[in-house]
Amino acid sequence: MTTAFAIILLGFFLGMRHATDPDHVVAVTTIVSRERTLLHAAVIGALWGLGHTLTILAVGSAIILFKLTIPPRIGLGMELCVGLMLILLGVLNLTGVLRRGVEWLTIRRLGPGAHSHFILGRRAVHTHDEGGEPILMEPFSILGWTPQWWKKLGVFHILRPLVVGIVHGLAGSAAVALLVLTTITQPSWAIGYLLIFGLGTVAGMMLITAAIALPFAYSMQHFVRLNRGLAMASGLVSVAFGLFLCYQIGFVDGLFTGHASWTPR
Repeated sequence: MTTAFAIILLGFFLGMRHATDPDHVVAVTTIVSRERTLLHAAVIGALWGLGHTLTILAVGSAIILFKLTIPPRIGLGMELCVGLMLILLGVLNLTGVLRRGVEWLTIRRLGPGAHSHFILGRRAVHTHDEGGEPILMEPFSILGWTPQWWKKLGVFHILRPLVVGIVHGLAGSAAVALLVLTTITQPSWAIGYLLIFGLGTVAGMMLITAAIALPFAYSMQHFVRLNRGLAMASGLVSVAFGLFLCYQIGFVDGLFTGHASWTPR
């Protein structure tokens, strides 16, 4: 029991520490830079952690159960996806192209009279009833019931951190699985450790996103120009860090050359 408790505790806290990796922090900073509330930011962090955990469990379990060996080029390719994702996040944050595309599709779906502007700090697409009151578009429900946080965040703001977390999980899954294999010999315990590690990552990312969102949320309510500057800065940092990772992986580690060298980390 003592050993099991130690493994659970170690996995949870290592997961929380894993959430503080620079590429993770840059990604979630770009995502939450336009969030108004700490609660929404924490939910986004949890969704990122959930996506990350799903990939860690899927890839890590395959490595543990089937003794898979990931070739260097595939490993570097998975890490390259993280760099490309950071560049994409930064560009989308700077340009707002994807958000405007989602708005356009939503307005077309609602029909004549639909438009968008800020309601309660978030840009929302809606129409008006005969009395002039806004009628927001109803999000699709989950098993006949839609949670309040789902309504307030919207599908786009829910799927984005989930997908980004899944991509980031690709880069870290091999290292985590290999670390587990060196310390835990039983496959069931090893997979259980991956799950605990993932829960720690979710908890750590919730705390990090809430802390990161604090200056963004405050400036959005009191200093609009400063908030726009912070959001632009987060997008630029994301693009710059993504380009650095791509260069590091492609040329220093050799993905784009004839001498690929990859150490899971």
